[in-house]
Amino acid sequence: MTAAGTSGLLERHIAFLEALRAAGLPVSLAEDLDAIAALTALSWDDRALVREGYAATLVKRRAQRPTFDALFDLYFPRLVGDGGLGLDGTPGGSDAETSPDGDADGPDAPDGPDAAGEGVRDNAAALTDFRERLLDALLAGDDDALARMAAEMVGRFGAMPGRGPGLSSWSAYTALQRVAPGELVDKIVAGLVAGGRGDEEADRAAAQRIGAFTRTVEADARRRIGEEKGPDHVASVAMRPTIDRLDFLSMRRADLEEMRREIHPLARRLASRLTQEHHARRRGPLDFRRTVRASMSTGGVPLTTHHKPRRPHRTELVVLCDVSGSVAHFAQFTLLLVFALRDQFQAVRAFTFVDDVHEVTPYFRPGADLVDVMGDLAASAAHAARFGRTNYGRALTRFAEEHPDALGPRSSLLVLGDARSNYADLRLDVLRELTAGIRHSWWLNPEHRRHWDTGDSAASRYGEVVPMVECRNLTQLGEFVHQVL
Repeated sequence: MTAAGTSGLLERHIAFLEALRAAGLPVSLAEDLDAIAALTALSWDDRALVREGYAATLVKRRAQRPTFDALFDLYFPRLVGDGGLGLDGTPGGSDAETSPDGDADGPDAPDGPDAAGEGVRDNAAALTDFRERLLDALLAGDDDALARMAAEMVGRFGAMPGRGPGLSSWSAYTALQRVAPGELVDKIVAGLVAGGRGDEEADRAAAQRIGAFTRTVEADARRRIGEEKGPDHVASVAMRPTIDRLDFLSMRRADLEEMRREIHPLARRLASRLTQEHHARRRGPLDFRRTVRASMSTGGVPLTTHHKPRRPHRTELVVLCDVSGSVAHFAQFTLLLVFALRDQFQAVRAFTFVDDVHEVTPYFRPGADLVDVMGDLAASAAHAARFGRTNYGRALTRFAEEHPDALGPRSSLLVLGDARSNYADLRLDVLRELTAGIRHSWWLNPEHRRHWDTGDSAASRYGEVVPMVECRNLTQLGEFVHQVL
């Protein structure tokens, strides 16, 4: 490899690692050097091997792998442009006529060299032919063919000519809307069932294949945009963060499913760290008398220090959760984490509210199934609302009236919510009374700090009574729980 080639590769390596760090993967300098050492021993003509070499040295948890793969495909793309694909998705020339400014002709451009035949880029016949070939590839589960078809699909049906300067000329959304692979699910299921699969297995396989193909189309659109604007631009504006850094309030259904899988591993990591730190801090304060007494045998030199036994005390935790709207997901995941760590507390009680209060402690019985708990919590939200509008003042008042024994001198209060009370009376006096005689109190707010005190938010006013902490994702939640315990 020439010196210029080596320099370019090193710059791409550094940019790739910086993008991983920006996306939330904690890549250290030592791991950077490990990656370089591993890659020097690998053959660079095998892209899959290079990907695994990078992953083995840089990826620490399974949840980080999707982000890693997306960025690897962006910085080390499997092909350039149309990849030499013909109109039928097979090697044999570009399938796109490119304009002088680099934008590919789109659906509205004049039909290609032969408006009636093979040169046509997009019309009803071309779409029908593509969907038939896509169905065959999905039924066969042919990953290589599907990868080629994803590139063809973006190049043929995702081109967006005529956009203003600086705007992307490729759109996965446009391609997916045009081809609508989701409409092929029933045909895929029927084909798989005819091939001997059961109904449930066929449904699951069809959904997985459509989902994987959709992600491949999205990745190819990012690759093409990266060629136009550079991978750094795409990494900074189009890449979703890792699941542990994704905001609770911006999650999609697939994110929620992945988050549920991450809660218990996070709890196990936290519990392990807490146990190790508690062992390290097992010694109590210095016992001066015993230390001096023991030093008499060495002429008054305190060679051995003696400590008083630690007095173990664990907090009785009371959690008060706003379960209205999108805040409900944040409250549910926080509750699941807290109850997964309940051995760290003397007792845990949990209450949900919208404008009325409902205790949900019984749902977190030992050994309860995670899916069942999530369903029960979602159903319990209906019991936490009387008028259906969030009202913190009313909820605090009802909590003080109906559960006067919940908080005591050994209790700590954890409030979960965005502090948006629809301009109702905040009842700060009730909150002061609730926190007056307890050990600790905290308020976790899932909104970004810049949104506090906007609209009907009373974050700062409640923060004057209970310390308010920004908690937008799993990383911040884990850090908070670790600091508190």
